[in-house]
Amino acid sequence: MTVLTTAVGKFGARASSYAVGFDVELMSDWGQAMARWGAFDPPTVFQHPQWYASWYRAFAATDGIEPLIALVCDSSTGERAALLPLIRRREAGLRVIEFADLNLTDFNAPVLGPAAPRDETAAWLFWQDLQAALRGMDGGADLIRLRKMPLKLAARANPLAQLDGIGPSVVNGNLLAIGDDYDAWRSELDRKVRKELGRSWRVFTRDSSAAFAIAASTDEAMNVLSVTEVQQGDRLLGLGLNYVLDKQDCTAFYRDLVQRGTSSGYAVMTALTTRDEVVATLLGIRTGSRYVMIRISNAGEKWSMCSPGRLIIDRTIEALHRDGVREFDFSIGNYSYKRRFGPQRTPLVDLGAALSWRGQPTALRDRAVLALRHYPKLTARLKQALGKATPSREED
Repeated sequence: MTVLTTAVGKFGARASSYAVGFDVELMSDWGQAMARWGAFDPPTVFQHPQWYASWYRAFAATDGIEPLIALVCDSSTGERAALLPLIRRREAGLRVIEFADLNLTDFNAPVLGPAAPRDETAAWLFWQDLQAALRGMDGGADLIRLRKMPLKLAARANPLAQLDGIGPSVVNGNLLAIGDDYDAWRSELDRKVRKELGRSWRVFTRDSSAAFAIAASTDEAMNVLSVTEVQQGDRLLGLGLNYVLDKQDCTAFYRDLVQRGTSSGYAVMTALTTRDEVVATLLGIRTGSRYVMIRISNAGEKWSMCSPGRLIIDRTIEALHRDGVREFDFSIGNYSYKRRFGPQRTPLVDLGAALSWRGQPTALRDRAVLALRHYPKLTARLKQALGKATPSREED
């Protein structure tokens, strides 16, 4: 059964002069939800229909994961307000509602329609009606956690980021905006960085067969992705780190994304190659003039003298800029290699609430954590005092 439940938003006294409320329909099939919603311009590169089509195909059958797409409309006019790609899953005995993410979707957000809330009062009513629908659905829910949300979605404010109780995410975006003059941007890079990139390219091209290329066909992109899978696994396992992208559902997601997204230009696979091997790979996703890097790999120590990771980023930026891209997002993770290119950190926010008495203790703890993140120095001192200081996500 596709439609799980429908909850009609009621006339709220607090917002009576602004709106009647919102109807929330909860669905389990992304394709049918899209057919009901219609075409849309993605508010971020991650909210593209192809991203979620691939995501739900890969994870819909994963044990403990239930697809849950919320289609929200204005209850008085029937106009579309928002489409939220969600899931319900079990965590520590709680039934948790969250975005379709599982640490793969770096920026989470609703898709906004013409009736989306445009002020704090309407946003509050939207939030209340959404929670009411989630509480009333078959099987219920204990907690809702919405994480890694941008403050703005294209030219519009994110209504979920206007609510009381939001707090900074532990991660942020890293946006590099380049104007039409690529050479002017390049000249503004630190002189040492420019020299390193030039030297790396010279070292790499000592091999007469060395080349950079954007995968021109789906088959070519899939072949490069298969190299990415091996190179990333070898590197992280060699460092003694937990490598999760080789799990069946994660692998299925990326393969579906590249298989179905390359021909449209949404999935962009680039590579540094020689006659004998693939030296580095980079997978990104693109809509129009926006591009986000999501997976990167290299052939390891034998190529370290030419810094293949930084080199493939540099060549990809140059090639995509020629093709009209002006916003390059290095995504989450504040690694030192990203800083060399000069991106600006963009904030992301989290929001949560209890949906049952079982979820109240966890929701209160989450809210306290979010409040503390407004004071990062205090948070760091508390972690140090409790012996919970964690290393920063930085690497050369």
